[in-house]
Amino acid sequence: MSDAAPDPSAPDPGPPGLGDLTAGALVFGSSAAVLVVEIVALRLLAPYLGLTLETSTTVIGLALAAIAAGSWAGGRAADRIDPRRAVAPLLAVSGVVVALTPFAVRAAAEPGSSALLFLVAAATIVVPGALLSAVTPMVTKLLLHDLDETGTVVGRLSGIGTVGAIVGTVLTGFVLISHVRVSAILVGLGVLLGVAAAAFELRRRGPAVGLLAIGGALLAGGTAGLVPSGCEVETTYHCATVEAAGGTSGGRLLVLDGLRHSFVDLDDPTYLEFSYTRAYAAAIDAMFPGDGPLRAHHLGAGGVTMPRWLAATRPGSTSVVSEIDGGVVQLDRDDLGLRTGPALQVRVEDGRLGMRDVDAGSLDLVVGDAFGGVSVPWHLTTLEMLDEVHRALDGDGVYVLNLIDHGRLRLARAEARTLQERWSHVAVLGAPAPTSAGAAPADEVQGGNLVMVASDRPLDVAALRSRLERRQVGWTVLSGATLDRWVGDAPVLTDDYAPVDQLLTTRAGA
Repeated sequence: MSDAAPDPSAPDPGPPGLGDLTAGALVFGSSAAVLVVEIVALRLLAPYLGLTLETSTTVIGLALAAIAAGSWAGGRAADRIDPRRAVAPLLAVSGVVVALTPFAVRAAAEPGSSALLFLVAAATIVVPGALLSAVTPMVTKLLLHDLDETGTVVGRLSGIGTVGAIVGTVLTGFVLISHVRVSAILVGLGVLLGVAAAAFELRRRGPAVGLLAIGGALLAGGTAGLVPSGCEVETTYHCATVEAAGGTSGGRLLVLDGLRHSFVDLDDPTYLEFSYTRAYAAAIDAMFPGDGPLRAHHLGAGGVTMPRWLAATRPGSTSVVSEIDGGVVQLDRDDLGLRTGPALQVRVEDGRLGMRDVDAGSLDLVVGDAFGGVSVPWHLTTLEMLDEVHRALDGDGVYVLNLIDHGRLRLARAEARTLQERWSHVAVLGAPAPTSAGAAPADEVQGGNLVMVASDRPLDVAALRSRLERRQVGWTVLSGATLDRWVGDAPVLTDDYAPVDQLLTTRAGA
């Protein structure tokens, strides 16, 4: 009796050893890898595009598009080819692309072309995202031996993939970015994907494809590792460097994500290089004449320039600094000579949460100087945040806030309007808008840094102008009816409505 001929319509039994555990591991790992790439991409792009709502939305949108395209295409391909031949190449190619990502993005950023950088960044998100998302329908096809279990198999693998995505998100956000360089995360992930490809191929026909993938990932990763990242330190939130600058041996410039954030003179804490810090000093001196000590809270550390200036010019002052990025604080300690104690405390915390812990009426001064890229974090701009600041200040207290805006200054006007909701007296300090020859000075300020001053006691505008002139800032002061006209019908920013990134114009002339 001869053996029965195989039924060509029978389901493919799959490769030997592809049980539920192996299938689950493939789906879990590939889903986790997609989310690791997505989150790390935000950090990798921040120095060049800024960590804004638009950047986050673009990266998330690209990742979701990749997942959708990969799942759809992977499902169609699984019905037309043997999935056993596709899984390892999907993992292997993804591994090489992921390991190449740091090199590709940084190389594209060098020419300064935003279009080229966007195309490269999109490719490094979409290609591995789509390939890895195709793994799940391939594995699903291999496990579907009985149509009566279709729902169970699909539902189980979908759940496992979702759990993998959650683990990838939490692991990256809470652990990897805090302790591992961005380049190392991507290179390491690329190698792991190559190992997974090797393991799968070993079960089918030997490890040749997987070993080739590992070699490619290591080569790509080594190349990426040789390309300078432009960062002295990759902190949780920033690509940070400290550079010697200025005309003195003690001059140091703190650069975060390619932006000049703070200047510190290690030998002279009273020296203020940037116009906005001199405007801070002018406002503080005008509102608090003399050299008496102040009780201050600072939102954002940067190089801790203003707390040091306050301690040097007003002995006995106390400052508490809320800085969300512990890496920046450590860089301040290592490279910028930061020394803390009872008179100067630096807390690694979100600025808004830090303000909640301040006793009511316990402060003379609050200094707002927190930025994510060129934008003040939205939750520090709202009326509810200003309620916390107002509560912490005593009756004569002053809030000074730095922000950056250009063009129509829609964000600046909205923030000034919001300040007016909480304080009786508000002024905006900024570079005067250019006027045509022979024209009277306009009641306008131009883009760039603007410093806002708010208090419940009257502002001495003449003293503000005098102090700005004395510090050679060259800025004008908008207050009273002039400020009201400038603010116009700008919206009040609240926790329910604060489109900070949409209001912000990030560059001059836009």
